Amino acid sequence: MKRILLAEDDPNLGMLLQDYLQLKGKFEVVLCQDGEEASRAFTREHFDICIFDVMMPKKDGFTLGKEIRSINPGIPIIFATAKAMIEDKAEAYNLGGDDYITKPFRIEELLLRINALLKRVAEPGKTEASDIPSKFEIGNYKFDYTAQLITHGEAQQKVSTKEAELLRLLCLKKNEVLTREEALLSIWHDDNYFNGRSMDVFLSKLRKYLKEDPRVEIINVHGKGYKLLVS
Repeated sequence: MKRILLAEDDPNLGMLLQDYLQLKGKFEVVLCQDGEEASRAFTREHFDICIFDVMMPKKDGFTLGKEIRSINPGIPIIFATAKAMIEDKAEAYNLGGDDYITKPFRIEELLLRINALLKRVAEPGKTEASDIPSKFEIGNYKFDYTAQLITHGEAQQKVSTKEAELLRLLCLKKNEVLTREEALLSIWHDDNYFNGRSMDVFLSKLRKYLKEDPRVEIINVHGKGYKLLVS
């Protein structure tokens, strides 16, 4: 049974979400009513996915998400909030969030997003049985898609699920153009404006991870997409 860490300060909504996800989703849900309580729970127990309300007492969802990312860079995180500004959504993805849902939302939609994220996390393990490679060399870097790990000498960088998926697509088309639409539809399943903005955040992170090798570069191809150049 997959385990969810749910941090929601509204007790009525929190209990409603907990009951629904346990009944319909067949998950085990640990409900916390503030960020500090959720932080303690995360350090004590194992979880497969996190859902954090942004506006919480003691420790807000963004601060909590950043803290969790430093402990476990690969765990999926969904942020839930009444704030619908593009800047807030960009902040959620910049902190390593995998998804963002705006209140009020239908619980059925949240369940669909949870299942989609968990499926994406599980999919890398399937690549070894297929013809699609899961390990790549990028200049002086080694990238393991299954482990979601970039290695450079003795240094290792754990990457999030979306970062791993995006870098894998770039590696599969190394020195060729990866179109923006192809990347968005493959990873986000929708090429809308907001998903494009969030992809730009992940590209910026990948550039930072690969900056130590001057032979490696991710460039924008105007009007088309991106290209991973390895000279």
